[in-house]
Amino acid sequence: MVQKETDTSSPRPRGRPRAYDPGQAIERAAEVFWKAGYAATSLDDLVAATGMNRPSLYAAFGDKRALYLKTLDHYRDRNRALAAAAVADDPPLRVLMRRIYAGALDLYLSDPEGRRGCYTLGTATTVAAMDDDVRAFLAASFSATDRFFAERIRLAQARGEIAGDADADVLAACATATLHTLAVRSRAGAPRAALDRIAEGTVTVVCGQPTPGAGA
Repeated sequence: MVQKETDTSSPRPRGRPRAYDPGQAIERAAEVFWKAGYAATSLDDLVAATGMNRPSLYAAFGDKRALYLKTLDHYRDRNRALAAAAVADDPPLRVLMRRIYAGALDLYLSDPEGRRGCYTLGTATTVAAMDDDVRAFLAASFSATDRFFAERIRLAQARGEIAGDADADVLAACATATLHTLAVRSRAGAPRAALDRIAEGTVTVVCGQPTPGAGA
């Protein structure tokens, strides 16, 4: 009996290659949650947005809730990267706060209708009322932002940029609260100029009036 020759070439991978990009799929899913909210977003909406069928969506991300939690992680990581970029050159506190608020407003007003707001604040605050994991995520997000501002405020105090006897934790909470009010007001349709004034007002409260000719 003549035996068949053994094929020594590399075996072909089983199954079809993955035809989607996970990061892009999460971005597209987030766009739906961002616009409609978690409760009003259906699995069919997510299938249409990502271009994946239901089995593929479940296999890649789990159910709707699991996918939503991944979108929260995605935007948290992106915000951390933006914050890291903002402090990369170790700017004065006044400059840093202006960067943070300007960058936030660029994002909050980035959709064609100018009503986007903050992804986490806009979607998670309602879900948090009935989901312990989302509530914990939201609390951790607020605390992390408070710590970020508090660390930079204490550094500014050590440098003599602002008064050393100010309560850094309270000022940090105010700085974080301004991010939140900018997000809410932007979604309510407030114009950019008005939002910029609010942001600059908080910068002045935290840092004091700028010294003429200081360039900060």
